Amino acid sequence: AKKVLAFEIDGRLIPVLEDTLSDHDNVTVIHEDILKVDLETVIKEHFNVEERLLVVANLPYYITTPIIMNLLESGLPIDGFAMMMQKEVAERMTAQPNSKAYGSLTVAIQYWCHAKIGFIVPKTVFNPAPNVDSAILVLERREEPLVTVKDEAFFFDLVKNSFVQRRKTLWNNLVKAYVPGKLTKEQIQEALEAVSIEPNRRAETLT
Repeated sequence: AKKVLAFEIDGRLIPVLEDTLSDHDNVTVIHEDILKVDLETVIKEHFNVEERLLVVANLPYYITTPIIMNLLESGLPIDGFAMMMQKEVAERMTAQPNSKAYGSLTVAIQYWCHAKIGFIVPKTVFNPAPNVDSAILVLERREEPLVTVKDEAFFFDLVKNSFVQRRKTLWNNLVKAYVPGKLTKEQIQEALEAVSIEPNRRAETLT
């Protein structure tokens, strides 16, 4: 890589990394919590706007989704990602409609990226071994989002509420989320009819 910017929250590892990487002047280690960093400011301090950005990460299982969503929503010119995470989470991000793994996270990831699992990393290769297998998730940024929306914030709120109770129909979930207050039942009915979606369908059946 021409230039590497690495984030590490564990202070115990910073001296080790600095020593290990001392011969590599293209690597900068930042001792920060990536969820609390102003990524746009930090990236602009270290990279030119024209430079192609790639994210490579071994993500803590418990904050995988927040980190990825922060990066995708940052507006930074990130072309692609290669990240190790819990296999189950990677399967959710790459899921197809009509599958148990398909949900709001799937829609959010695939709205911005082409997603695939590169390979599985079995738990037996770690010491001590975790309770679950891992996977390398590969994301390639789309040139344009998968669909065109006028209001991304409302779109993702709608997606989240559509999946909030998976056993419920789309109609039940939307009515519970938006009536009364934001919408009327009639408006929801009209919106579903306008896009030829039956109210009794479940969100995971939609494409």
